[in-house]
Amino acid sequence: MSSSLEPLLEDLRAKQSAKRRAAAKKLRRLAHAEAGPHLLAALKAEVSDPRTWETQYQMVMALGECGYAESSPFIEELSLRQFEATMIYVAIGDVLVRLSSGSKITTIISLIDQARHRMLIDGALRAMAMLRLVPTEAEILRVTAYAATLPGNDGNRFWIIAACPGWPAKATEQFLTDCAEADRPDFQEALLLAKSGKYKTWRPL
Repeated sequence: MSSSLEPLLEDLRAKQSAKRRAAAKKLRRLAHAEAGPHLLAALKAEVSDPRTWETQYQMVMALGECGYAESSPFIEELSLRQFEATMIYVAIGDVLVRLSSGSKITTIISLIDQARHRMLIDGALRAMAMLRLVPTEAEILRVTAYAATLPGNDGNRFWIIAACPGWPAKATEQFLTDCAEADRPDFQEALLLAKSGKYKTWRPL
């Protein structure tokens, strides 16, 4: 194990939630696979305390960045739990896509179809944009059909726009035209990038 990881892994067991959260954030950036088992153990201990939702969020996201596929069953279990802090669902949706053993786009569409929690879908769509996934045209139609059911300024639409730069222009033309009516500055920036075929490295929490 890398010596640089050892202090962070120790901090995952610290008494102070802020210290555990800081360690998880650093491990998320480092994205070392060997941190995965330690993060999973820490998360299992953490989720019993609703007050530490920010720490839980960072631990879930770190598991995704580490690519620790063995955590998938527990993350799936968490997706069925009730959380007051809905940002946890965003992290879960993101990580379910990142750790998917099959088609990541199929996982995204499955979460849309299940409609368990809209913030799970938010996370899945965010992962789609961050990973720069390119669906088939049929899959694009499924995703944009979901977008058509949302209010014009809905945040889930934003991540679909942000994912569009590498998609076939004809398949996204109508969707992007519809989104142009939104008055959110982040929409307008993402639309310009999508139409010019340029990706941006978005930095969510």
